Amino acid sequence: MLQDMKQRQFRWGRIKIPMFVVCFGLFLCFSNVNASIHEYRMEAFSPKSDAFFFHGGSEGLYASKLHEPTTDASSETKPSFKGKSIISFDPVTFVRPKETAKSHHQMQQNTGLVEAIILEVKDRARIGGSSLKSDAICCDKQLADQGSCNQGEVIIQHNPNNLGWPKRIKTFFQGDNEEAKMDVETVEINSTGMYYLYFMFCDPQLKGTLIKGRTVWKNPNGYLPGKMAPLMTFYGLMSLAYLVLGLAWFLRFVQFWKDIIHLHYHITLVIALGMCEMAVWYFEYSNFNSTGTRPMGITLWAVTFGSVKKTLSRLLLLVVSMGFGVVRPTLGGLTSKVVLLGLIYFIVTEALELVEHLGNINDFSGKAKLVLVLPVAFLDACFILWIFSSLSKTLEKLQMRRNLAKLELYRKFTNALAVSVLLSIAWIGFELYFNATDPLSEFWQIAWIIPAFWNMLAYCLLVVICVLWAPSCNPTRYAYMEGMGEDSDEEGIALTGNSGDMAMKLERQAIGDDLEEDKRE
Repeated sequence: MLQDMKQRQFRWGRIKIPMFVVCFGLFLCFSNVNASIHEYRMEAFSPKSDAFFFHGGSEGLYASKLHEPTTDASSETKPSFKGKSIISFDPVTFVRPKETAKSHHQMQQNTGLVEAIILEVKDRARIGGSSLKSDAICCDKQLADQGSCNQGEVIIQHNPNNLGWPKRIKTFFQGDNEEAKMDVETVEINSTGMYYLYFMFCDPQLKGTLIKGRTVWKNPNGYLPGKMAPLMTFYGLMSLAYLVLGLAWFLRFVQFWKDIIHLHYHITLVIALGMCEMAVWYFEYSNFNSTGTRPMGITLWAVTFGSVKKTLSRLLLLVVSMGFGVVRPTLGGLTSKVVLLGLIYFIVTEALELVEHLGNINDFSGKAKLVLVLPVAFLDACFILWIFSSLSKTLEKLQMRRNLAKLELYRKFTNALAVSVLLSIAWIGFELYFNATDPLSEFWQIAWIIPAFWNMLAYCLLVVICVLWAPSCNPTRYAYMEGMGEDSDEEGIALTGNSGDMAMKLERQAIGDDLEEDKRE
């Protein structure tokens, strides 16, 4: 009794940490579910050099398709932004400390300046005094006397090839007011690029100023950020791909339903989950593109479908590698270990996906991501080691039994799995190189291929399993059999006389050893 209680406490202790991680992820997610609508909730400015700044957002934006002003049919005065790429301040308010506000007279004008600066990433060197051979960000008296800039403002060198950019929007505090509200303004984007928004001020007396409000970022075809827009089409195509695979598998399933084994039900479940996941992601992206926000309910379903599918896919690879239903009738004592590993993997994957998909596009902290990515990477490594270790044992058993058909089947499966692992390692290397060489997302237009690759790889591996373990009228080629006489007939191995009897004894002894091994495990 005491030993059982200790074992339960140990198991709970192992589950406790990932449960804490997922709860932390849920808390982060539910506190902020906006995406192309960037909200600011009384957040502070950070000092840098001689200025204070706040990062208001960054997204890849395509150039507007329409440049002429248009109006809605319902209202002659209400502007329409269909076909246009915009950044809209809707509205934004700055709140300075009471002490700073009280130091000014009520009748004074322009008692503090905050600037909103929008720039394309390639123009980042035009912010600050580098072109003036100065390390300053703000214009001082010396530079102002030279006529290079206006004192107290951020130094900006405009791009001669794109007049008016980087763009500056000024907002002044008036008298002794604590708040200064930006005018509701919309900036049209006429050049495709990665755009950054910064709110900045140079007056040290404004230290402690906070920002609240929101900005809305929109592409010509909707609110979906530029680096995510191709994924909507990709998920639509993947939905069709899973549908085709599902139909082909279903027809095969119905045709040979009398010869179905447990493994076929597992494969069917993974296909169904993949189909649902891709369809829900497509619907989620479509809704996001129309509204500018990620609907929590739809996103939760999409993330959960994805996490369950990833977990079951890895468990499918693991039990197939162990020879379940092929060289062993059950997993024996390994069942609890497999289920526990799958449960922990689902929890940490769900936490990572929730935090990644239910926050602002540019608000996913690198440290927060690292905390959640490391457990997933560690568990993936555990799956890979366990899968190949099990494959080695399964191949060894099949060689010992001289079961050539099943041995050939597992060799093909091993080769496909080895290729997928090598591709994964190569892609991880590419992904690390891509992120290291593109810290400012200058190559945002091809960033979508990184998540797309993993979905394609999982789909291809699932297709391989479906082909190798497809239902057929000859289930003995992959199904577990109590006796091995059928296998000997299937292989066409001629065993006569004493040699045949000896072979059969060895086969039965191998089966008995497997069953004893299952019980011990």
